[in-house]
Amino acid sequence: MRRWLFALAALAAVIAFVWASDKVTLQGERTIYAIDCRDGVWRGLHCSGRLVTADRFRFRALKAHREVIFWTVGTAEPSGRFTDCDIKDGRNWICKPNADAPRTITLQMSKGAPVPDSMSRVRAFHAVDKWRWFILQWGIPIGSYADV
Repeated sequence: MRRWLFALAALAAVIAFVWASDKVTLQGERTIYAIDCRDGVWRGLHCSGRLVTADRFRFRALKAHREVIFWTVGTAEPSGRFTDCDIKDGRNWICKPNADAPRTITLQMSKGAPVPDSMSRVRAFHAVDKWRWFILQWGIPIGSYADV
């Protein structure tokens, strides 16, 4: 009985880690968990105020169509689309800007991380890992640094 309980606990720990790290996602899809700096300013990745959750941005790469569809989770805002993209997989792609670009945070994903746009064609952002975003959403402070 103890072996089964240990195995079940180990399996639950692995599942929790995989969920929290966002290592397994739907094919071609990636979510970025944005944060804001309340009552302070950003200095690089450091917030002089308090970190709070912001929007979640979801991207779905459609390799066969050379398209990336994006939307902001939990809002009524319609989805956007990039139609001229070079896509390796859902975690590695780059798109040319279009009229939808100012509504999202990146034109490129590299190793699952959004690449900031140096030409300011998209919204500025700071982001953290999924597990940190959910802890912030619960109102628990988690430091003053963003991951991206």
